[in-house]
Amino acid sequence: MESNYVIASFVLIPFLGFLLTLVINPKKENLISQVALLTVGIQLFTVTVFVGYWLWNGMRVFNIKEIELYQTAGYEFLIDFYFDKVTAVYLFVGAFVTFLITRYSRYYMHMEDGYKRFFATILFFYLGYNFTVLAGNFESLFIGWEVLGISSFLLIAFYRERYLPVRNAVKVFSIYRIGDVGILLAMWASHHLWHENITFLRLHNYELVHEHLSGHSGVGIFISVCILVAAAAKSAQLPFSSWLPRAMEGPTPSSAIFYGSLSVHFGVFLLLRTIPFWEQQWSARVLIGLVGLATALIAFPIAQVQSTVKTQIAYASIAQIGLMFIEIALGFETLVLIHFMGNAFLRTYQLLVSPSVVSYLIRDQFYHFEPRTESFADTWPRKVAFSIYMLSLKEWNLDRFMNRIIFRSFKQLGHRLDFITPRNAFVLLGLTYALGEFLLFHEDLIPGAIRPFMPVLFAFIGLLQVFKAFSEHKSPQLAWVLVIINHLWIALAVSFNESYDRNQTFIYLSGVVVAGIIGYVCLQRLKQRERGNFDLDSYYGHVYEHRGLALVFLLASLGLMGFPITTTFIGEDLIFSHIHENQFALAFFNSLSFILSGIALIRIYSRLFLGPHIKTYHERPYRSA
Repeated sequence: MESNYVIASFVLIPFLGFLLTLVINPKKENLISQVALLTVGIQLFTVTVFVGYWLWNGMRVFNIKEIELYQTAGYEFLIDFYFDKVTAVYLFVGAFVTFLITRYSRYYMHMEDGYKRFFATILFFYLGYNFTVLAGNFESLFIGWEVLGISSFLLIAFYRERYLPVRNAVKVFSIYRIGDVGILLAMWASHHLWHENITFLRLHNYELVHEHLSGHSGVGIFISVCILVAAAAKSAQLPFSSWLPRAMEGPTPSSAIFYGSLSVHFGVFLLLRTIPFWEQQWSARVLIGLVGLATALIAFPIAQVQSTVKTQIAYASIAQIGLMFIEIALGFETLVLIHFMGNAFLRTYQLLVSPSVVSYLIRDQFYHFEPRTESFADTWPRKVAFSIYMLSLKEWNLDRFMNRIIFRSFKQLGHRLDFITPRNAFVLLGLTYALGEFLLFHEDLIPGAIRPFMPVLFAFIGLLQVFKAFSEHKSPQLAWVLVIINHLWIALAVSFNESYDRNQTFIYLSGVVVAGIIGYVCLQRLKQRERGNFDLDSYYGHVYEHRGLALVFLLASLGLMGFPITTTFIGEDLIFSHIHENQFALAFFNSLSFILSGIALIRIYSRLFLGPHIKTYHERPYRSA
């Protein structure tokens, strides 16, 4: 029982430290840093003592059902904590690295305008890190996963008065969210495969897993592929590798803790946590190994030709994580944990000393220049060598691939809906939705041949609203309202399924309505104050003059996208639990709607409140900054 309390404290300690940091005066730098350092120091001491005690007593596995948030006859949403050797390694490495970065940042961030904001975000990230590492089921893991995503965005955009950090923060957050489609679909398929919210502890039951997979091999492969997509996006594996160098726009300490050591290894963690499930599927193991091999082969030459030290370290880390994917596919779980520890500590050290090393190497090269000696690459045919060099210099056009294939496609679909304007939105969408509600209560009017396609049709209509919100450039209010309407269409689509309890619509839409109203009021107030600078064509930096309004709007955006601060987070899981196992299109449309709506909301927040100040009487950095 005592061990259960200690494990729960690994989440409680950083949460209390985060709350305490919020109430401290921003001008008291010393107090802010002391609270942050004390928080992670207590955590490091507690983790070290507990892991030592755990090793001494035979490495017992703990599974703790902490809080039951919602339960019905066939559904249970609970916070479940799980502690094994993977948890122990990730907890210790996270505590040690976070303590080191926090101490380093006390002096590195001195006199920065966002000193308090930086430490609060670091503790918020550390809270999400511990929650993810301790998660005992997919629902608990997704809570920490969401916290990691938003804290990543905030740290990359720390220099929020500059153009490039904000732009790259939105890009990185977008790729994170695209990968989250895999997590959502894996959760949905798992509900139907196990007929319960399966815990990671039960996945270690070989007979149970083998019994379910033997009769549902197709579903098993689908879940494994979804997990691989989520893991590849989180760990910057192909084709998502281009986001990691862009994430280095934040301060050096945040780059070290996030993209050098901890956050970038969560794709590896997801595969390690689910290895009892997919290790019985040779096709999944081959796919994981091939993704890791291809990434390592491409990332290594890219790292060799980069002109900035942060980009070199980023691609070197990507290549090492690709090797970890191969090791996982081969079943070397312990080797992966050792590899993770070594890579995390090395990249942290490299990023923290990189400014000093670059300065030293410049001076050393000036005084002690030596011609480059021949290497193995010099024996290659010159055309091959030059082709690899140019491709590596362009980073194999991975960034261009993501923009053209994914994001530009979404925008083109949205631009086809430009006929939807603030004036006719109510007529076009309101009347259509009213017709859908009428048919819901008069299903006898729907022909039997059309009835099975109604949920998919309504979900697709809702997805179209998100495409339009994602590409909208003129009216922030229209984009905001379209996201709200999308949630209404999702609820309507699932309501046509017989097993759906329509009383649960209140749980889902209550958070949507509250966050939607608050966000819309914020937009109206901003429009009244900034009439000439209120659209989505540029970054306006209104946070400089409207900090309170920016914070409230950010919280409303998080609530509307299903962040775990409103009942919508539970409602989204309820929605998926009532999508039938043969409704793959409905599940895909809904998951894509949730993901793209989150990107659209962050885009609205970034365009209005972040970036260089639009007012010329404020100091403005160059656009290239």
